[in-house]
Amino acid sequence: MAKTYRMNAGTRVINRVFHTMTRLGVGKGYRYNLTVRGRKTGRSYSTPVDVMSDGDERWLVAAYGVSDWVRNARAAGQVGLGRGGRSRMHKVVELGPEESVPVLRQYLREVPVTRAYFDVTGESSDEEFAAEAARHPVFRLEPLT
Repeated sequence: MAKTYRMNAGTRVINRVFHTMTRLGVGKGYRYNLTVRGRKTGRSYSTPVDVMSDGDERWLVAAYGVSDWVRNARAAGQVGLGRGGRSRMHKVVELGPEESVPVLRQYLREVPVTRAYFDVTGESSDEEFAAEAARHPVFRLEPLT
């Protein structure tokens, strides 16, 4: 059974550290700061996220489940991604379960710290990974600017 992500004082501190490191361009190259407009408030919210890539293709993975940033991205249809002082707006297109399989497999290989939040392993079938997409949506990123 996968762990459930809980926001508490400790995770807020860790997110703040990763946010600052990413803004400075320090740390893993797949980490970015995502900024998205709130679906209810209209305010901009920012959180560190991991972006997978393969050639020119890039995807955003909701490693901790359907969180506020996921719901906000679905509503807004676009997000900002920043790293090392550079920022760019992207259209987000949510992938279907079958399309998500290779991206989720890549994510589990490259970001092992989040494995506990998934009900699949590297040896799981494509069908099991496709089922995981409902709990961990994947978005294709298409640059807007």
